[in-house]
Amino acid sequence: IDHAVLTPTATVNDVENACRLCAGFGTASVCVRPSDVPVAAAILKQSQTKTSTVIGFPHGTTSTAAKLAESAQAIRDGAQELDMVLNIGRLLSGDLAYVEQDITEICRLAHSQGVLLKVIFETCYLSDEQKTAACDICTRVGVDYVKTSTGFGSGGATVQDIRLMRAHMPPAIGVKASGGIRDLDAMLAVIASGATRIGASATEKILAEARTRE
Repeated sequence: IDHAVLTPTATVNDVENACRLCAGFGTASVCVRPSDVPVAAAILKQSQTKTSTVIGFPHGTTSTAAKLAESAQAIRDGAQELDMVLNIGRLLSGDLAYVEQDITEICRLAHSQGVLLKVIFETCYLSDEQKTAACDICTRVGVDYVKTSTGFGSGGATVQDIRLMRAHMPPAIGVKASGGIRDLDAMLAVIASGATRIGASATEKILAEARTRE
């Protein structure tokens, strides 16, 4: 689980509490807003839980130069994983060369610093053909994960999208399901469909359900 603390109203205290909670759970990461990376990194540095953040969030339409600057600052602040939104408008326009170059630049920077890159599609706005095209781009670029959603679009992760993305990605690239995963059954469904990482804000509830069911 990548525990998300991304709402605009989350306070510094909310971020700190989430990091302490998730360090105890041993989640894969805590995904925070870029300005909160130093706060999260300071708390998580002695734990196995990574600090992750979002780039070009939530629309993906900032310039590549802006995404590079945001990524570089996040890495300096202690981010170990980046969740970047691809340029949704350019993908919908059919400008695949722009989308690929945008992702390539961020991926090159991240990997040069030993940082993982996840690329967010925002699948609720895309056709299956566009999702497949984004998978093909991410395969060529060599990202670490493809991800369904920001959690702030008109829809979140679906079993159908996870199956499609998994079918069009090589085994070395993970699939992250994010958006609308609020209970254990929803999490188990996307895992069964091929998801290898889960984005959720209901982590405590999901893990409590898992303990009860065990």
